[in-house]
Amino acid sequence: MAFKNRSRFRQRLNLSRLAIQHARITICCWLIVAVAGFFAYSSLKYALFPDITFPVVVVSAAAPADPALKTDAPAETGVPETDVPDALATETALTMPLEESLETLAGLRRLESSTTAGRSLLNLRFGVNTSLEVTTAAVEQTIAQVPLPNNATYEVIPLNLNEATAVSYALVGEGLSLTELAGIAEDEIVPPLQAVAGVLKVNVLGAGTAATSAASPTLVRYNEQAAIALQVVKRPEANTLDVVDAVADAMTAIEQQLAAERPSAQLQLAATQSDYIRAATQATIDALLGAVVIAVLVIFAFLKSWQATLITALAIPLSLLGTCIVMASYGFNLETITLLGLAIVIGIIVDDAIVEIENIARHIELGLTPRQAAFKATEEIGLTVSASTLTIVAVFLPVAFMGGTVGQFFKPFGLTVSAAVLTSLLAARSLTPVLAAYWLSAKPRQAALEHTALEVTAQKSADPTETNPTETDLTETNLTETDLTETNPTETDLKKTIPATTTSPVSRVEKGYSRLLHWALKHRWQVVGMAIASLMAGLAIIPFIPQGFIPQLDRGEFYLNYTTDIPQLVSGLPRSSNQQSRNQVRLPPLPIDQIPANQISASQLTAPADPRTLLLQRTLETGETLEASVLQQPGVASVLTTVGEKGRPNEGQIHVTLADDRALTTAQVQAQLRQALPTLEGVITSIEDVQFIDTGGEKPLQISLIGEDLTALNEAAIRVKEETAALPGFADVRISTENNSANSITEITRKNGERVATISANLLGTKALGTATEEVIHLAQTVIPEGVRIDLDGDSARASEVLGSFGRTLLFAIICMLAVLFIPFGRFLEPAVVGLSLPLSIVGAMLALLVTRSDFGIVSLLGLLFLLGLLDKNALLLMDYANQLRRQGMPRTEAILQTGLVRLRPILMTTASTVLGMMPLALGFGAGAELRQPMAVAIIGGLMTSTLLSLVVVPVLYSLLEDGWPLGRKQPSHSPKEQPQIS
Repeated sequence: MAFKNRSRFRQRLNLSRLAIQHARITICCWLIVAVAGFFAYSSLKYALFPDITFPVVVVSAAAPADPALKTDAPAETGVPETDVPDALATETALTMPLEESLETLAGLRRLESSTTAGRSLLNLRFGVNTSLEVTTAAVEQTIAQVPLPNNATYEVIPLNLNEATAVSYALVGEGLSLTELAGIAEDEIVPPLQAVAGVLKVNVLGAGTAATSAASPTLVRYNEQAAIALQVVKRPEANTLDVVDAVADAMTAIEQQLAAERPSAQLQLAATQSDYIRAATQATIDALLGAVVIAVLVIFAFLKSWQATLITALAIPLSLLGTCIVMASYGFNLETITLLGLAIVIGIIVDDAIVEIENIARHIELGLTPRQAAFKATEEIGLTVSASTLTIVAVFLPVAFMGGTVGQFFKPFGLTVSAAVLTSLLAARSLTPVLAAYWLSAKPRQAALEHTALEVTAQKSADPTETNPTETDLTETNLTETDLTETNPTETDLKKTIPATTTSPVSRVEKGYSRLLHWALKHRWQVVGMAIASLMAGLAIIPFIPQGFIPQLDRGEFYLNYTTDIPQLVSGLPRSSNQQSRNQVRLPPLPIDQIPANQISASQLTAPADPRTLLLQRTLETGETLEASVLQQPGVASVLTTVGEKGRPNEGQIHVTLADDRALTTAQVQAQLRQALPTLEGVITSIEDVQFIDTGGEKPLQISLIGEDLTALNEAAIRVKEETAALPGFADVRISTENNSANSITEITRKNGERVATISANLLGTKALGTATEEVIHLAQTVIPEGVRIDLDGDSARASEVLGSFGRTLLFAIICMLAVLFIPFGRFLEPAVVGLSLPLSIVGAMLALLVTRSDFGIVSLLGLLFLLGLLDKNALLLMDYANQLRRQGMPRTEAILQTGLVRLRPILMTTASTVLGMMPLALGFGAGAELRQPMAVAIIGGLMTSTLLSLVVVPVLYSLLEDGWPLGRKQPSHSPKEQPQIS
């Protein structure tokens, strides 16, 4: 009864039978998928990363100094009562009431504040993709009900970090003043650019306060020449490449007009995101196409049939086109993450088709017609292919629902991979057998007889009295002429066609594997011991692998940020880095506005009456000195210097663009620049990468010290900073309260209602974030006094958050996978074997990462997920066929041995196609290779060891668990009792 139920279950799952019987409908359906997929692909846009909104609301509040406002608890601050600074009074009267009212807002993830004398700056970060309009309104409504000090003012400033500057232009002019250039920009350039689809706004920077669209007084230089900068900011939902292309078209018309009317004014492209986006996406597409070509060549090498190869290869474009339909439905782009998913699923996409076509080809070799072979083979393999593919979906789909900021980046990855493997399953179960039934050729009668002779000889070789098979033996064992002409065989016909024959090893590989499997089944505990040893070795390797997060991309651009001290002359200015309103009161124009732009240098500037403009000029003069050092570095193409952005007149930023044909990487140029930069008194410099996730200028490494005693907090932060700066691999080490001292607290920073001092740093060369974070935490633990604790910020916190979420996702994925496996097998043995064999991929993956010095981070973990799916497929191929043979009456050990030989070729084919297909990614060519390489390396290393181990360990575990585990003793129906001598 169990056997009949299992057979009926397989028949119900045999979509292939229905597809073959309605071949024309099947082909038409896939033609529709191909056409729809092509149009869907045409609608997809190129991008660097998924479109994710990072809503941030900034509250800038100010209150006039009030001598009556003093803290009543100086002991809590650690500052003598006679020297209580105004920052403490402002914290008590302004910052804390605001925090207490805002911390209960729905969706708030982090609340940070910076307090100086008379001013508070609060930074509220909400959950990813939260509506910025809704959160801004909620903040405004909440603050309106807060009792603030007399004469206190505040401003709520919404910031969408996804509103990125897509492209920047520099406007320079021979003999034209900055005021004239700013007028040209405002009157003749900004209006047509604002009209471009996808453009949110155009910021004009560079003429002190002359430019009316500037967010704050600024000065700009481009390649050592005073200029006006035009920043084109795209809308959050707009595609970067579309915006850049449309802006370029508009700029062409503008340049023609300027050439005719104002020939001395020239526009130059200063910075753009489009070049790297195009290079990175094209490099990934090239690697994907390379994987496709390699997979096809591997299939032909094994099957030696162009028809079979073509049938298998067709599954790849059809699966990808079907995936494009899903991507278009969800609004995904062709960006780094989704293309990465498509590149790695080439191996999985082709796996299903390989298994199907290989099994059909094997049955044709046994003498069946292509149509009969398609019926027989698909029924035999259908349950395995379906179950294994569904388990892969169970592994990858949870990735789409990972929590945290970075987890949202991989939602398109999880859904894209899941859609691809499901589409490939449908193609393998429907189109592949249909094409095989019509395109493959039947084996000639004589060849079929010769092949069957080998099978019969192998069956009777155990009996020395048997001679060579007779024609009668061959006729009884193989097909009759009537069988060969059967066009629509029934299940009974198929069972009569070929009995369960014994496959004999032919090639050296098959003979070697057969001997190895024989030995393993006789030494099962030794095999288990070696598997455990390999697992322990893989785990032991992990501490020696750099613990990273997300690889830093070699984008060919970076920032040199610098800060100048605030001199006594302008000490009335607040020392905090405050956001300024777009609608702030404008200061009088600087004297430099009337000087020809090409003749301006900071040394020629006259001191204006307003202290803020003087500070802008001092900061610009510092930028000139730094520019000279930057432009002397080999590989530097251009620099764009901006001073005073976001209302910070003592801060400047130099955007460095490297040449495409440079010999050095971005990291190497940065290292040389750090050595070449001059040491300027009162100037702090920091070389910053373009971050994977821009959350507002954070450094990769950020660790916070939390405590109420400001003096103890400050002293501990200074010690941690000094000792961290002395460690190798750290650069630009800073603390958030640089200007505080034991007797002068000028700034208080808080996070989620607690006082903090944050130590931040950039990382040099191959210094991995996880490793660096562990080093600083260990150092801080030896320094911090009682009452001070450690917390993580920035990428350090995100790495911990994502890895924790990834661990939960992985556990959930494995549980789902094992649950899916229980349904077709009806017992726990097979899921248990799969679960125990999953760790077999660790040793190879870890060894590959160690050898290549690739980081063990989130991208590598995605590679491990991929390995789980493939290892699961191999295990199912082995166990399901062994069960089928046992139901036909074959003893367990013989069934296992025969299964190994029958399934060896498809397993080697899928492994070889995947490993070789990953090589273009692992070699690390092209833009964005840093993101692709660790995953490919982990997959290649893991597959090479897991395939070898699974071919031996899975059969051993299968037999061991069935012998020793009560839940596994329920054997497949019609299986004779196993011979006791095999153990």
